[in-house]
Amino acid sequence: MHQPPSDTRAGSTPMREHRRRGAGRRRPSGDGRRPLEKLVNGKHGPKNRRTLVKAFHTAPERLTAYISPLGWAVGSLGIVCLAVFPVLGWHELLVCGTIALTMCLAGVIMTLGNTRFNASLKLSDERITVGDMVSVSVSIDNPSRTPTVSADGDLPMGEVHERFRITALTPGKSQQRNVEFRATARAVLPVGPLRICKGDPFGLIRHERSLSDAIKVYIHPRTVRLNTLDSGRFRDLEGGPSGQVVDDDLDFYGLREYRPGDDIRNIHWLSSAKTGTMMVRQYEATKRTDTSITLGVDPIDYRNENEFELAVSLAASIGAQCLLQDRPLKAQASTQECSPHTATEFLDWTSSIEPDLDENANLAITTLKNSPNASFYFFVIGSATNLARIRRVASALPKASVCIMLKASIGQESLIRQYDGFTMATVPTLDDLPLVMEALK
Repeated sequence: MHQPPSDTRAGSTPMREHRRRGAGRRRPSGDGRRPLEKLVNGKHGPKNRRTLVKAFHTAPERLTAYISPLGWAVGSLGIVCLAVFPVLGWHELLVCGTIALTMCLAGVIMTLGNTRFNASLKLSDERITVGDMVSVSVSIDNPSRTPTVSADGDLPMGEVHERFRITALTPGKSQQRNVEFRATARAVLPVGPLRICKGDPFGLIRHERSLSDAIKVYIHPRTVRLNTLDSGRFRDLEGGPSGQVVDDDLDFYGLREYRPGDDIRNIHWLSSAKTGTMMVRQYEATKRTDTSITLGVDPIDYRNENEFELAVSLAASIGAQCLLQDRPLKAQASTQECSPHTATEFLDWTSSIEPDLDENANLAITTLKNSPNASFYFFVIGSATNLARIRRVASALPKASVCIMLKASIGQESLIRQYDGFTMATVPTLDDLPLVMEALK
């Protein structure tokens, strides 16, 4: 009987040959792809690839954030000492390397723990005046299901940092802390963000995280309340009603009986014919009260910092009074410009004014660029400002406008002088401003 040729080796059986061919093979599971290949090329492959790339790129930044420069130096020193020890055989290197790496390991262990705090900041008032007290309420709670570890809190308030200890909190518990400070200078002061810091006492490993956003505190300059400002340009088409009834203007108000001496051109003949009595027109005076305030901020023009702050307070007081009377206002200080609608908005702007050595010496240029058609121009300057420079500024203004120069000059007497084209008033203190403004009427 004919037998088919066989490929099996001598001494092997078909069953053994089948097992030998199947040896080393794994039965594919699922779609037959390896776990890493499935992670990158699977259904959510693009998203996973972006996550891996982001983690790869942010790894150095995270290491730098957790390990301080001193930690990098100590860790590198420990590795170098242990690497050189087998070559040189110095036991001092072994001891130094062991201690260095032990310190790093201890630092890592001390930073472990749950620090998932939530925090919020609340201010007693976001707008205060120089000299006022403000209170910052810090609320910290544990929203997680596990207890937190203790950590250090750091609350920056401008250049000052308030540091305090945050105790360990069980789930759902909170901790309150109040921080008070006095506003000693005009500024826009950032409070926060609150940061937690956890690390080792050697300063090798640190863990910092921001828990809240920063809040701005506007510290306004001191101001003084002024009486009503009545100055303005009468009989102006762009003016508004002033409440004053006159015999000749643009805005018709009503009629009255004729009195001897009245201008015959103001007689309303139709009404006179109806009533049988001579009737004369009356008008409500229109007055344009657009006001411009320019503050000189060149520190050379001021003898000291207190005089500069006095100038800011003078400008802030006049501007706030204009806005309280609904007078249109535009203000400028060097390159900073403001067209506020409320007194609060204007005072917020004055909180950020700083001296500027690069200010244009001719204040009229920046003034006319921002407010070319104002009816009233205020310039607040320092005591060291040259009179010739003041004359040049006043001569560049519109002839129909009113120009007043307020010179902040601590230690001198209040004085008002009338010059050709402008009036200059010397104001030694903020309390003298109301009297000066009354005299200027």
